[in-house]
Amino acid sequence: MRIGIVCPYSLDVPGGVQNHVMDLAEALIGLGHEVSVLAPADDDAELPPYVVPAGRSVPLPYNGSVARITFGPVSTARVRRWLARGRFDVLHVHEPLALSLSLLAVLSARGPVVATFHTAMTRSRALAVAQGVLQLVLERITARIAVSALARKVQVEHLGGGAVEIPNGVAVAKFADAEPLPGWPGPCGPGRGGTLGFLGRFTEPRKGFAVLRDAFVALAPHRPGLRLLVAGPGDLADVHEGVPPELREQITFLGRVTEEEKARMLRSVDVYVAPNTGGESFGMILTEAMAAGATVVASDLDAFRRVLDGGRAGELFPTGDAVALRHTLDALLDDPARRAALSARAREVVEAFDWPTIARRVLEVYATAIEATDGRVLDEEWIGPT
Repeated sequence: MRIGIVCPYSLDVPGGVQNHVMDLAEALIGLGHEVSVLAPADDDAELPPYVVPAGRSVPLPYNGSVARITFGPVSTARVRRWLARGRFDVLHVHEPLALSLSLLAVLSARGPVVATFHTAMTRSRALAVAQGVLQLVLERITARIAVSALARKVQVEHLGGGAVEIPNGVAVAKFADAEPLPGWPGPCGPGRGGTLGFLGRFTEPRKGFAVLRDAFVALAPHRPGLRLLVAGPGDLADVHEGVPPELREQITFLGRVTEEEKARMLRSVDVYVAPNTGGESFGMILTEAMAAGATVVASDLDAFRRVLDGGRAGELFPTGDAVALRHTLDALLDDPARRAALSARAREVVEAFDWPTIARRVLEVYATAIEATDGRVLDEEWIGPT
């Protein structure tokens, strides 16, 4: 099958949607399909051979963050040339309602279109600007995929249709087989030691790093040897903000990491903490940490609760509550049997998210879209791991 995939966000900046698109493309190629990915990126950027760059991106506020997108007449021309050359059996666009290449591709497409919706957002300035073309875009989509129940709920309640619920995938073997960083995670015993991990844009309030930092500052003086491993774009000064000088040596900052380094980082912690405060429709980093064998502690967001099997594959704490997080971490670091049980269940759960499994489900949607003649939208709920 000839498959065209459009990523709306720049590949120059790491992100969940970008990783999803690249991993899906590689999984589909591994299953024997011909795949081309169109995405914002400089023409001279180092990209995999299956990626076609669509030019430099510009920042646009979206879903509580800043997305880097490409849009306008030049982008439209590039999209049309790519579609004409590709002669795809199916076009798969991601986040088609953002002002981006995805929206342009839908409007330019002449064959079956599958759209994946990643966010659970119902309103945005970008959508307000695009109200005139919103209905036209939706009418041109043959089949919809939502990565979570919340994203699917938006389709049903706000966008006049349903969607197949297929979660984000994770390359399980890549994380399970990664080598920990030298000297990590280190000792962990009753009342002392332990390594906590956080990865992401820690200066972004909704990622909740301040909640973890407050919990760490309160816990570290009473738990000798406790360490915090942080990775993500930003400066060390931002990581240290509000941390007493005597505790700063217990925080290691890796900065921005590659995918390989991310896997090694996740293999280097006893407990991975996801203290996000909102705006999450799935939680890809949770499945990656689970695949790496880390015990997961996460905010009690609906999306995280679903990924963690209702708390059976990881501990949940009240969202935004640093005191509760401190007590959860202290108890968990003192209880190796509990950590082992959570990690064992996590390994079972995460198998359902392995990319070859997810890619086969996406292929089923492609086949149905190709066969469809009336432009109907699929409506099926994905049944998660039991």
